[in-house]
Amino acid sequence: MSFLAKTHHPRSWGRYPSVAPAEVQAVYWRSEIPDLADFEHPLLPFAYGRSYGDSCLNEGGVSLDVSHLRRFISFDENEGLLCCEAGVSLAEILELVVPRGWFIPVSPGTKFVSVGGAIANDVHGKNHHKAGTFGCHVTRFELLRSHGERLICSPYENPQLFQATIGGLGLTGVILWAEFRLKPIVNSFIDMERIQFSSLDEFMQISAETDRKYEYTMSWVDILIGGQNLCRGIFMCGNNDQSKSRAAQKPGKKLPLAIPFDFPSFVLNTLTVKSFNELCYHTQFSKRVHKVVPYEPFFYPLDSIHNWNRMYGSRGFLQYQFVVPFEDGFAAMKEIIDRIRRSGEGSFLTVLKTFGTIQSPGMLSFPRPGITLALDFAYGGRKTLQLLDELDKVVRQSGGAVYPAKDARMSAENFQAFFPRWQEFAQYVDPHFSSSFWRRVSHTNKLVTV
Repeated sequence: MSFLAKTHHPRSWGRYPSVAPAEVQAVYWRSEIPDLADFEHPLLPFAYGRSYGDSCLNEGGVSLDVSHLRRFISFDENEGLLCCEAGVSLAEILELVVPRGWFIPVSPGTKFVSVGGAIANDVHGKNHHKAGTFGCHVTRFELLRSHGERLICSPYENPQLFQATIGGLGLTGVILWAEFRLKPIVNSFIDMERIQFSSLDEFMQISAETDRKYEYTMSWVDILIGGQNLCRGIFMCGNNDQSKSRAAQKPGKKLPLAIPFDFPSFVLNTLTVKSFNELCYHTQFSKRVHKVVPYEPFFYPLDSIHNWNRMYGSRGFLQYQFVVPFEDGFAAMKEIIDRIRRSGEGSFLTVLKTFGTIQSPGMLSFPRPGITLALDFAYGGRKTLQLLDELDKVVRQSGGAVYPAKDARMSAENFQAFFPRWQEFAQYVDPHFSSSFWRRVSHTNKLVTV
């Protein structure tokens, strides 16, 4: 499959920073793994590189390519319990389970991620208010530590390592296989509603209304033409369709698009983003639209455009996702949007959502009750980094957090404030494992392990 193709060295999806490991070590069989303690440099698992920042990068270290661990181990079709190797992608799982009446319990915005990556980043999706994070549905996994221990981790067996590994960014060892529960479905379609809104207040009203009625909710927002109302956008919500007659209906396949080259840096600017936003908002002619759609365009709209990250040019981009508590969320969101507008930085894709109250078992899990906004910024050098540092301050003052899986530059001070359990987590980091991200946020700067 084309999305599995590797570059000469591992890269993150944001393509910033561009750093290289000292070595790439492929892992083909979970029963035949080299002695991890023999490597001179620190180790980090890597699969498909869909993390945006440097949490999947290990500059000067060893990148363990686990994307070849792609075997299914067992599938209980009656209970919806799936066990597979950690390099299996969500795309491969969907191909297997959807025709059999099951779906992934929690899915991020791309299906081209590994199961190990979904656990290590404790990914969330459109149904966080109903289902929590991916880690909430993991029943057990096998973790290989650098000194050769193979440990079964679950809520009842090695529970501390279980909690540290979920959301642990690959730092506790190599996940060899994992077992998790699926969600039953009647067919592969989504009963969807799209609602226009013209202010942050209206977004909050719609969110409160739809969170009770729909399992999946999220919105595309335009923060550049919102005026005093802060933003406008399209709220998308849906449930798994319950029509038995549609179970035999197969959604039509669209030929994927592809971006064959890096766009010049001038293509994405405030003017072109404003024009794109104008088009997106006015493509929907009525306030509310209701229809039944296949699951792929609903969950994975960007997966139909191969190499869409090339739109940001060779310098790459930074995705910035944060969450702020409901109590101070409106004021913090207003200040953040105002700062982005004044900066002249345009975000091509901006997603707004609320998180629910379901707590993840992961020590470093990102979602918490509040409002979350995800933005893409073309990397413009120092001015981009300064803007994000300013936004960090607002997020921190509000009691919120920035998402590590999408970060490439937050300070150690801010990370440690955003994730107060980080020192507890650090006790479970494998002594031979590290990452560019972890060295930056934990002040662990040495590359050679002991």
